[in-house]
Amino acid sequence: MEPKGSVTSTQDVPPVPRWSVGSGSGLRYGSFVNSISSLTQNTEEKPAVSPKRAHIAIAVLCYVNLLNYMERYTIAGVLPDIQKVFRLTDSTAGLIQTVFICSFLLLAPLFGYLGDRYNRKYIMIGGLTVWLLTAAGSSLVSESQFWLLVVLRALVGIGEASYSTVAPTIIGDLFSGGKRSIMICIFYIFIPVGSGLGYITGAGSAALTGDWRWGLRVTPLLGIVGLILMVFLCPNPARGAAETHGEEVTGQSSYLEDVKYLLKNKSYVLSSLGVTALAFLTGALAFWLPTFLSRAPQQCTKEPCNSNDSYIFGAVTVATGILGGGLGTSLSRHFRDKMPNADPIICAVGMLGSVPCLFITIFVASVNIPTTYVFIFLGELLLSLNWAVLADILLYVVTPTKRATAEALQITVGHLLGDAGSPYLIGVISVSINASNPHTSDWGFHSLKYSLLLCPFIGVVGGIFFLITAIYITEDRRAVQLLIEEDLQPQLGLTPAPSMELSNKADEAGQKQPSN
Repeated sequence: MEPKGSVTSTQDVPPVPRWSVGSGSGLRYGSFVNSISSLTQNTEEKPAVSPKRAHIAIAVLCYVNLLNYMERYTIAGVLPDIQKVFRLTDSTAGLIQTVFICSFLLLAPLFGYLGDRYNRKYIMIGGLTVWLLTAAGSSLVSESQFWLLVVLRALVGIGEASYSTVAPTIIGDLFSGGKRSIMICIFYIFIPVGSGLGYITGAGSAALTGDWRWGLRVTPLLGIVGLILMVFLCPNPARGAAETHGEEVTGQSSYLEDVKYLLKNKSYVLSSLGVTALAFLTGALAFWLPTFLSRAPQQCTKEPCNSNDSYIFGAVTVATGILGGGLGTSLSRHFRDKMPNADPIICAVGMLGSVPCLFITIFVASVNIPTTYVFIFLGELLLSLNWAVLADILLYVVTPTKRATAEALQITVGHLLGDAGSPYLIGVISVSINASNPHTSDWGFHSLKYSLLLCPFIGVVGGIFFLITAIYITEDRRAVQLLIEEDLQPQLGLTPAPSMELSNKADEAGQKQPSN
């Protein structure tokens, strides 16, 4: 299923006792301790990056990830102002985000290819530099140059594609097992936290200065600090180092072979489809919910409409991101030892559980805004269970030499069929509905309400994909562990014990082999 790789090292590794997957070691598959580090416990541990430096690197990566998502959603925080300045309809306004996401997803495969083969630190630094320049340039566009704003938002996608594709793979090579899950959780918590702060900083800066352009200038200024920190404090660990005590796993495969391997990986394909549904849902809600709430009859009696919803929605997004991310990882760590397929089930529960909350949110907004925010909180909390868990799934069902490519393809598919089109699609549906009764004063609110009903149905589809993933994930995770073990044996001087050979034969025959 996968082209053979090899393990290279610059230093000799002392001999270690023979070990066997099928031996009575007391390890349970699905446990965090069931990794290469546990199977070679007597090997001298020589991490490529010291624990202190690894934790500093995590702090830098999290800071940049925070800015990444802040910048992405500052546009949503000042969207009503942008619509007024450029005189945009809902469908054209949604195009701003769609163009950004399209460039992001089209470039992700390129950075995935580069990230599996070249220095990942340099790739991130180059992308971040482009991101800073184009994000700052977006704030300098005049009222007659809307096309330039669209072009610059597209170029911002270059920087974000390089970072989002490569950064999670570096975390995967700095930590393993339960520690990796915690670090991935911390990293991905900054997706909703950054998104929420994007609304707040965008709307807040515009309100304080009286100019929406300042809403787009905050994150580039903070990004300069992130660029400097990345240059001096972020390492480029060997691929697979966390799972091999500092050794580097190097694949001997082409990009086409990598893609074929991923397409045969059922857990990866199905979870990526679930991610696509999640991206569609969160992208549409993140872009349109503040505007939808500001148009509610009791909120907006006359133009200009109340803009406080960007602050409240941002605060809710931050809170649910922290709570949901932590809760999702805690549930994963608690249940994974007892139930190896717990992770996709947690994701399914999050997606399906958010569906009734979204329905209530959409229909209660015209009656009671405080109640609406309660269900927005519950819905976002359930969706936030997924972020860190999904990232962890990718890291343990894909071999180390293909993780950047896997991240890139998941980003491409997820955004192409997800949040690249969902803001625009919701806007188009809203405009079409509004055209049927344009003279009613509150019809702009109701047209957006009916268009948002598409989101709960997408949530159901995503939940189904995660449930199907749960059928295959145990087998696919074990396959990755065995492939890494096969690569390590020649370099470590290990030969499979008889029990291991018997166990492998039993697996191939679909039979159960008792431990020695």
